[in-house]
Amino acid sequence: MTRSELPLHRRTITVTAYAEGGDEISVEAELSDVRPWAEPPADVVHRMGLAVRVRLAGMVVVHAEADMRTFPHAECPLITPVFDGLVGLSVAAGYNRAVQQRFRGVSGCSHLHELARALGPAVVQAAISANAGLRYAGEQAHDPRSTAGVLNSCHIWAPDGVGLRKLDAGWVPGTGPRPVPPLSTFGQRGPETSGG
Repeated sequence: MTRSELPLHRRTITVTAYAEGGDEISVEAELSDVRPWAEPPADVVHRMGLAVRVRLAGMVVVHAEADMRTFPHAECPLITPVFDGLVGLSVAAGYNRAVQQRFRGVSGCSHLHELARALGPAVVQAAISANAGLRYAGEQAHDPRSTAGVLNSCHIWAPDGVGLRKLDAGWVPGTGPRPVPPLSTFGQRGPETSGG
Protein backbone atom coordinates (compact mmCIF):
# COMPACT_ATOMS: atom_id res chain seq x y z
CA MET A 1 0.00 0.00 0.00
CA THR A 2 1.35 3.41 -0.91
CA ARG A 3 0.24 6.69 0.52
CA SER A 4 1.11 10.33 0.40
CA GLU A 5 3.08 11.76 3.30
CA LEU A 6 0.55 14.55 3.59
CA PRO A 7 -2.69 13.40 5.25
CA LEU A 8 -5.94 13.88 3.39
CA HIS A 9 -7.96 14.63 6.52
CA ARG A 10 -7.40 14.80 10.26
CA ARG A 11 -10.17 14.62 12.87
CA THR A 12 -9.24 15.32 16.46
CA ILE A 13 -11.49 14.97 19.48
CA THR A 14 -10.18 16.16 22.83
CA VAL A 15 -11.97 15.88 26.14
CA THR A 16 -10.85 17.63 29.31
CA ALA A 17 -12.45 17.42 32.75
CA TYR A 18 -12.22 19.78 35.70
CA ALA A 19 -13.22 19.53 39.35
CA GLU A 20 -15.82 22.16 40.18
CA GLY A 21 -15.77 21.80 43.95
CA GLY A 22 -18.49 20.15 45.94
CA ASP A 23 -19.80 17.20 44.03
CA GLU A 24 -19.66 18.46 40.43
CA ILE A 25 -17.27 18.24 37.52
CA SER A 26 -17.25 20.02 34.18
CA VAL A 27 -16.23 18.20 31.02
CA GLU A 28 -15.40 19.97 27.77
CA ALA A 29 -15.10 18.23 24.41
CA GLU A 30 -13.86 19.71 21.15
CA LEU A 31 -13.94 18.26 17.64
CA SER A 32 -11.86 19.63 14.80
CA ASP A 33 -11.73 18.51 11.18
CA VAL A 34 -8.69 19.76 9.28
CA ARG A 35 -7.54 19.35 5.68
CA PRO A 36 -3.75 19.50 6.07
CA TRP A 37 -3.27 19.98 2.32
CA ALA A 38 -5.43 23.14 2.20
CA GLU A 39 -4.31 26.71 2.80
CA PRO A 40 -5.81 28.71 5.70
CA PRO A 41 -8.59 29.51 6.28
CA ALA A 42 -9.93 26.65 4.11
CA ASP A 43 -7.90 24.08 6.08
CA VAL A 44 -10.20 24.02 9.14
CA VAL A 45 -13.59 22.59 8.18
CA HIS A 46 -15.13 22.10 11.63
CA ARG A 47 -14.21 23.26 15.11
CA MET A 48 -17.00 22.66 17.58
CA GLY A 49 -17.32 22.28 21.30
CA LEU A 50 -19.70 20.71 23.77
CA ALA A 51 -19.41 21.28 27.52
CA VAL A 52 -21.37 19.68 30.33
CA ARG A 53 -21.48 20.01 34.09
CA VAL A 54 -22.27 16.79 35.95
CA ARG A 55 -23.36 16.14 39.53
CA LEU A 56 -21.22 13.24 40.69
CA ALA A 57 -23.68 11.93 43.26
CA GLY A 58 -26.17 10.86 40.59
CA MET A 59 -24.01 11.20 37.46
CA VAL A 60 -26.64 13.57 36.03
CA VAL A 61 -25.94 16.37 33.57
CA VAL A 62 -26.98 19.66 35.20
CA HIS A 63 -25.77 22.06 32.48
CA ALA A 64 -24.90 21.69 28.79
CA GLU A 65 -23.67 24.13 26.18
CA ALA A 66 -22.79 23.58 22.52
CA ASP A 67 -20.56 25.96 20.62
CA MET A 68 -19.62 26.16 16.95
CA ARG A 69 -16.41 28.04 16.25
CA THR A 70 -15.74 26.98 12.65
CA PHE A 71 -18.53 25.51 10.52
CA PRO A 72 -19.40 25.20 6.81
CA HIS A 73 -22.84 26.88 6.66
CA ALA A 74 -24.09 30.11 8.23
CA GLU A 75 -27.11 28.18 9.55
CA CYS A 76 -25.09 25.48 11.36
CA PRO A 77 -25.09 27.23 14.77
CA LEU A 78 -28.90 27.36 14.80
CA ILE A 79 -28.92 23.76 16.10
CA THR A 80 -26.72 24.38 19.16
CA PRO A 81 -29.64 25.07 21.58
CA VAL A 82 -30.95 21.54 20.92
CA PHE A 83 -27.98 20.16 22.84
CA ASP A 84 -29.31 21.77 26.03
CA GLY A 85 -31.38 18.56 25.93
CA LEU A 86 -28.45 16.78 27.57
CA VAL A 87 -29.53 18.35 30.87
CA GLY A 88 -31.21 15.78 33.08
CA LEU A 89 -29.61 12.76 31.41
CA SER A 90 -27.89 10.19 33.58
CA VAL A 91 -24.44 9.44 32.22
CA ALA A 92 -24.41 6.21 34.21
CA ALA A 93 -27.54 4.61 32.72
CA GLY A 94 -29.17 4.85 29.29
CA TYR A 95 -27.02 7.76 28.14
CA ASN A 96 -26.05 6.43 24.70
CA ARG A 97 -29.63 5.50 23.85
CA ALA A 98 -30.92 8.92 24.91
CA VAL A 99 -28.21 10.70 22.88
CA GLN A 100 -29.12 8.64 19.80
CA GLN A 101 -32.83 9.39 20.19
CA ARG A 102 -32.42 13.12 20.80
CA PHE A 103 -29.59 14.23 18.53
CA ARG A 104 -29.05 11.74 15.71
CA GLY A 105 -29.65 12.67 12.08
CA VAL A 106 -31.75 15.71 11.22
CA SER A 107 -32.60 16.26 14.90
CA GLY A 108 -29.09 17.52 15.56
CA CYS A 109 -25.64 17.96 14.06
CA SER A 110 -23.53 14.91 13.24
CA HIS A 111 -20.41 16.52 14.72
CA LEU A 112 -22.00 17.66 17.98
CA HIS A 113 -23.76 14.27 18.18
CA GLU A 114 -20.36 12.61 17.99
CA LEU A 115 -19.09 14.87 20.78
CA ALA A 116 -22.14 14.05 22.91
CA ARG A 117 -21.40 10.34 22.45
CA ALA A 118 -17.73 10.88 23.37
CA LEU A 119 -18.69 12.79 26.51
CA GLY A 120 -20.46 9.82 28.15
CA PRO A 121 -17.43 7.55 28.67
CA ALA A 122 -15.21 10.56 29.35
CA VAL A 123 -17.52 11.75 32.14
CA VAL A 124 -17.44 8.27 33.67
CA GLN A 125 -13.63 8.23 33.59
CA ALA A 126 -13.51 11.76 35.02
CA ALA A 127 -15.83 10.71 37.86
CA ILE A 128 -13.59 7.74 38.60
CA SER A 129 -10.59 10.11 38.62
CA ALA A 130 -12.45 12.52 40.94
CA ASN A 131 -13.22 9.67 43.36
CA ALA A 132 -9.63 8.40 43.19
CA GLY A 133 -8.39 11.93 43.95
CA LEU A 134 -10.68 12.17 46.97
CA ARG A 135 -9.50 8.81 48.30
CA TYR A 136 -5.86 9.79 47.67
CA ALA A 137 -6.45 12.94 49.74
CA GLY A 138 -8.01 10.85 52.53
CA GLU A 139 -11.52 12.14 51.89
CA GLN A 140 -14.79 10.26 51.37
CA ALA A 141 -15.43 9.32 47.72
CA HIS A 142 -18.84 9.92 46.12
CA ASP A 143 -19.19 6.24 45.25
CA PRO A 144 -17.27 3.93 47.60
CA ARG A 145 -17.29 1.08 45.07
CA SER A 146 -16.57 3.41 42.13
CA THR A 147 -18.67 1.39 39.72
CA ALA A 148 -21.16 4.02 38.48
CA GLY A 149 -21.02 3.95 34.69
CA VAL A 150 -18.54 1.11 34.37
CA LEU A 151 -20.77 -1.88 35.17
CA ASN A 152 -21.38 -3.91 32.00
CA SER A 153 -18.91 -1.74 30.04
CA CYS A 154 -16.39 -4.56 29.47
CA HIS A 155 -15.50 -8.08 30.62
CA ILE A 156 -13.76 -6.76 33.77
CA TRP A 157 -16.95 -4.97 34.85
CA ALA A 158 -19.44 -7.74 34.11
CA PRO A 159 -21.86 -8.29 37.04
CA ASP A 160 -19.81 -11.34 38.01
CA GLY A 161 -16.53 -9.90 36.71
CA VAL A 162 -13.15 -9.60 38.32
CA GLY A 163 -13.49 -5.83 38.92
CA LEU A 164 -16.28 -6.23 41.48
CA ARG A 165 -14.55 -9.24 43.06
CA LYS A 166 -11.37 -7.16 43.49
CA LEU A 167 -13.38 -4.35 45.10
CA ASP A 168 -14.95 -6.86 47.47
CA ALA A 169 -11.50 -8.25 48.27
CA GLY A 170 -10.21 -4.82 49.29
CA TRP A 171 -8.90 -3.17 46.13
CA VAL A 172 -8.98 0.61 46.38
CA PRO A 173 -9.19 2.17 42.90
CA GLY A 174 -6.73 4.95 42.24
CA THR A 175 -3.88 3.52 44.29
CA GLY A 176 -0.93 1.34 43.43
CA PRO A 177 0.51 0.00 40.20
CA ARG A 178 -0.98 -0.53 36.75
CA PRO A 179 -2.16 -2.99 35.77
CA VAL A 180 -4.05 -3.87 38.93
CA PRO A 181 -2.59 -7.17 40.21
CA PRO A 182 -4.54 -10.40 39.60
CA LEU A 183 -7.38 -11.30 41.95
CA SER A 184 -5.31 -14.18 43.35
CA THR A 185 -2.94 -11.66 45.01
CA PHE A 186 -5.73 -10.13 47.11
CA GLY A 187 -6.21 -11.33 50.68
CA GLN A 188 -8.60 -10.32 53.40
CA ARG A 189 -7.00 -6.87 53.64
CA GLY A 190 -6.25 -6.41 49.94
CA PRO A 191 -3.16 -7.23 47.90
CA GLU A 192 0.31 -6.78 49.24
CA THR A 193 0.66 -4.00 46.69
CA SER A 194 -2.61 -2.11 46.29
CA GLY A 195 -3.98 -2.02 42.76
CA GLY A 196 -5.01 1.16 40.98
